[in-house]
Amino acid sequence: MSPLEIAANLLAGASIILAGRNSVHTWWTGIVGCGLFAFVFLDSRLFADTVLQVFFVITSIVGWWQWLHGDHGEELPVTDLPARKLWLQLLSGAIGAVCYGLLLRRFTNAYSPFLDSTVLAFSIVAQLLMMRRHVQNWPFWLLVNSIAVPLYASRGLYLTSALYAVYWINALVSWRHWLRLRDAATHLPMQNDPKMAPSKSSLV
Repeated sequence: MSPLEIAANLLAGASIILAGRNSVHTWWTGIVGCGLFAFVFLDSRLFADTVLQVFFVITSIVGWWQWLHGDHGEELPVTDLPARKLWLQLLSGAIGAVCYGLLLRRFTNAYSPFLDSTVLAFSIVAQLLMMRRHVQNWPFWLLVNSIAVPLYASRGLYLTSALYAVYWINALVSWRHWLRLRDAATHLPMQNDPKMAPSKSSLV
């Protein structure tokens, strides 16, 4: 367990907890944490995860802006993803996992290429949904964390594996919290009063 892995987990953990609380500070903590994780995974030959961390850094910058200004210059509310689009996201994630897994198996010495690629593909789906503040990002994170826990443990990344187990619990709790935020945002008086609307990001 290296100091780099410890630092990456501390910052990524803070980012994930802040996301669950609907706090805009999830984004800058995530940028730093994912940058550190890129080096951790590169050293462990988890190449899909390395690429994924670079993706997270870029999308965190975009997501930061989206949460603050993505609703016609105003903050995005917490909303549902329509069912048809949800099925499209599921299909896209599955196709991406298979295709990237084949590439990893053919051209790299990646450890467990298909599990690695599944983590990557559905993390991308979850991240894109989170950027738009869709409630359905959380069940996708549950799927990702369910695969990541044993995968990282098998590579000796025991702290990372343990924290991903904690992230699994956090995703479940956060899913329930965001459902309440979505329901509260549909209440007309709160929706019309930006000072009261609970779907806006926390400043702490």
